[in-house]
Amino acid sequence: MNNTTRIKKNYQLIKFQKLVIVSVLIGFLSAFLGISLKKITEYYEEIFFYQASLNPIFIIIFPVFGLSIIYFLREYLFRKKENKGMKEIFESTNSKSKNLPNYKIPSHFINGLLTVVFGGSTGIEVSTVVASATIGSVAQRKQNVFRQYKTELICAGVAAGVTALFSSPIAGILFAIEVISRKVTRAFLISNLIAVAIAFGLVFLLDEKPLFAVTITTWHLKAIPYFILLGILAGINSVYLTRCVLLFKAQFSKIKIHYYKILIGSLILSVSLFFFPQLYGEGYHAIKGIFVHSNDVTLSFSLVLTFIGIILLKPIVTSATLASGGDGGVFAPSLFIGAFLGLLVALLLNRYLNANVIPVNFMVIGMAAVLSASIHAPFTAIFLVCGLTNDYTLFLPILVVCLISKYTAKMIYPFTVYSYSASLSK
Repeated sequence: MNNTTRIKKNYQLIKFQKLVIVSVLIGFLSAFLGISLKKITEYYEEIFFYQASLNPIFIIIFPVFGLSIIYFLREYLFRKKENKGMKEIFESTNSKSKNLPNYKIPSHFINGLLTVVFGGSTGIEVSTVVASATIGSVAQRKQNVFRQYKTELICAGVAAGVTALFSSPIAGILFAIEVISRKVTRAFLISNLIAVAIAFGLVFLLDEKPLFAVTITTWHLKAIPYFILLGILAGINSVYLTRCVLLFKAQFSKIKIHYYKILIGSLILSVSLFFFPQLYGEGYHAIKGIFVHSNDVTLSFSLVLTFIGIILLKPIVTSATLASGGDGGVFAPSLFIGAFLGLLVALLLNRYLNANVIPVNFMVIGMAAVLSASIHAPFTAIFLVCGLTNDYTLFLPILVVCLISKYTAKMIYPFTVYSYSASLSK
């Protein structure tokens, strides 16, 4: 009896040691992938966007060229296998037999990069998430002892990837819980905590700066009713984004010749970018710009029309990008819409109600609120946006507004892009 107990303890100890080692590897590889993709994308997106701003002809050429390259890579390099985004992760975690194949790592890395660099109006977040999830999936298949930890190790890759992108280990773990796993086991805690710790350690060693340099000083209780209004508007906008993505994918799926999809998607994208260059790529360059000038913006009729046009068009160009073969998701579009929506609401309140609210606060809260409602993950949105700005001053109002936006969105439409995909994969 003692020998049997000792053998079981030794087996459990070996299994634990192996889980720790594989979690370290997943954390490092996923973080390295995420940081590399972020850096390369930022570098080339800046160059291409600058060229497009100097020569408007590139606004027409870049989208069709980028989507065409992605199509030919998919046809001939990746053997006609499409990237389905988050749906691939849900299919894998909901099935014992389905796994994320190795080619998903280079496929999502390359396609995500090409989509954003050539003006596709989405972000690299979902590309990173699926590629890093594949790292976890590959690790899980290497030894029989890890077969039972399939979801946990996939989530470890995802959590590490999100940590690397947004410099927020808490957001990484919460995203894995709220969106993918929806349950926490002992193995989940071990693998995910180790993976995000390694990822955050790499971020720290590389001295990664917050994506947005924002100075937040304070917030006032009198602004709470206005925050609630922003939360409701964010929920409505998130449903508009979700419905746009689902509608475009459904309609484009009816087009049998893929190059027609590319031409239609590129046309929508090029026309939109011509009038609103802020929509180019993930749009972080535009967010940084309005953060810098948020306190100096003078409200005018043309500015209001510009902001409304940007807010209404972003879901359309994002949907057209994804439906015509681009790689990405709703992370970056949600942050983009939230920033512009928040600034517009603040400017209107100050102009017509003399509310004297702080525009930058509304931008930050708006980003979190739209993201929360778009993915139905309020706690992920809170820590992700706080990590992006490296400031937790607005934690309490962000918490309240994120909950309001999420439940506003759920009342209007129960699905997100991700949960709708998950329902189809069951």
